[in-house]
Amino acid sequence: MNIEKRNLLANLPGELPQELFEPLLQRRGLQLERILSRGHSSEAGHWYDQQRDEWVMLLSGGATLEFDDGDATTLVPGDALLLPARCRHRVAWTDPDCVSVWLALHVDPDERGEGDSDDEE
Repeated sequence: MNIEKRNLLANLPGELPQELFEPLLQRRGLQLERILSRGHSSEAGHWYDQQRDEWVMLLSGGATLEFDDGDATTLVPGDALLLPARCRHRVAWTDPDCVSVWLALHVDPDERGEGDSDDEE
């Protein structure tokens, strides 16, 4: 059996000219990735409007997400949230002094299990 161990907080680049998206696992209906940010934000006026649900967790650093309804939330390490499909959002800020490490799980809405709900907090 070939089991690979990986530390998601290791091997962080010293320089990060662009956000880095690293696929970790891909299966039918889902994709898991590590995202690295350092002072990056969404381009002015750009909103993510995805076809898939996205669950994100901030493992290190800091970030602020804005939503097109005017709400915003600041994330600290350990914070996680579910962004339902079609939830228009943008990354307003990430910490410029350290690498923000995100874990993002993208799930096709038709792949949700019976116990899944859109009413997550």
